[in-house]
Amino acid sequence: MRISLLGADGRRELEIHRYPLIVYVLIPLVAVILQSWLPRALGMWLPPWASRWALFDLPLLVTVYFALGRRNPMQGTLMGALMGLFQDAMTHYPIGLNGIAKTVVGYLGASIGVRVDVDNHTIRLLLNFGFSMLASAIYLVVARFLLGLEIEWRGLAELAKAVINAGIAAVLFPMLDRFRVRE
Repeated sequence: MRISLLGADGRRELEIHRYPLIVYVLIPLVAVILQSWLPRALGMWLPPWASRWALFDLPLLVTVYFALGRRNPMQGTLMGALMGLFQDAMTHYPIGLNGIAKTVVGYLGASIGVRVDVDNHTIRLLLNFGFSMLASAIYLVVARFLLGLEIEWRGLAELAKAVINAGIAAVLFPMLDRFRVRE
């Protein structure tokens, strides 16, 4: 009798999630639009210290979701790059900052998805927390050390953002799971 730590009986039984083409187009588009609109809309209800930072990162969550589900590092990398570049296009920061961070997260998410049963909600929660912290760290390193921008690390704000992202993912991922193509 063989016991697997993955939750599935080996890598072959890990399902690659498939979605209709419209889901691959609309979900990322909605995430980027909401990411650029919601912080402005919520800004009037937030205290002044909180309005300076985006408290969530929907494009990151969509990148992580599709990377973990598709389990293909090349597709995860491409999804992260596109989501990051579109997100950068909606901001006043240099193009590529979010693109680099989300490209790395997309690749790592898909690579982990190949090895771990990512349908487990606890694993999803922990991965989203970790990926949010990683994306913030990559963003900081690229901005400060490669571009020379004056961005400082706000550890507590980034920790709060990671917790909020993980919480949003805990609600969002089961909703997105409903769009899967069942075979």
